Amino acid sequence: MRDLGVGFGYLLRGQRWVARHGKSFGFGLLPGLITLVLYAAALVALGVYGEGFVTWATPFADDWSSPWEGLFRGFLTAVLFALALLLAVLTFTAVTLLIGQPFYESLSEKVDRDVSPDGTAPESGLPLWRELWISARDSLRVLARALVWGILLFALGFVPLIGQTVVPVLGFFVTGFFLTEELVAVALQRRDVDLRARLALLRSRRTLVWGFGTPLGLAFLVPFVAVFLMPGAVAGATLMARDLLGEEIREGDADEDADTASDGASEERSATS
Repeated sequence: MRDLGVGFGYLLRGQRWVARHGKSFGFGLLPGLITLVLYAAALVALGVYGEGFVTWATPFADDWSSPWEGLFRGFLTAVLFALALLLAVLTFTAVTLLIGQPFYESLSEKVDRDVSPDGTAPESGLPLWRELWISARDSLRVLARALVWGILLFALGFVPLIGQTVVPVLGFFVTGFFLTEELVAVALQRRDVDLRARLALLRSRRTLVWGFGTPLGLAFLVPFVAVFLMPGAVAGATLMARDLLGEEIREGDADEDADTASDGASEERSATS
């Protein structure tokens, strides 16, 4: 259970890292804002036309007596919107990372250099188009796995008691796992760790992954929060990737060292004066 706290700690450390590097944080907001606008437009369109789509898709309910026809179609409309919202949460990270691939690669490298004892960071050496292709391909494969879990959990949602208690909790843990996979992929892809190996790494430390991804998935449900957390999530996932691979993480960073040195110099000047 200790890994739950460690995973959450990496999430917080990532947010602190980008807070100390304002320029990186500012540029990191742009891909998230673009993705948010696209997703908001899609959800608004679903809200406007979703009821009409459900009516078109269920002609057999036209002759049902009131209130059953309205209740049935209202339930299906709510389920359709809930599934779309779940899909948006699951895919938001992948789409944002794809749109902001060059930036997030650079951000992840900066974090690696900052915490590496020798100040170096692994580099993939691949051209940008190749990295984008690998990222898009792996994201689709992860999404397919997530959809299988989503369909299974949706079906279990109809089981009395379990569907209203256990299933929602499992849904958040599943969401957290796949969110984390998408985020650590930025750092692990630069290390030539393929999707199968990434999933094996994450399964070997499930509680670490849940501690990082589950609270992040919950936060992503709040409008606009995902945009502001994405840069820090990438930074934190880079730290966690180093942990998964057994790479050393130097405590503190250059900024903290500089602040410490500055404070020490100030104290020395005060003492001599």
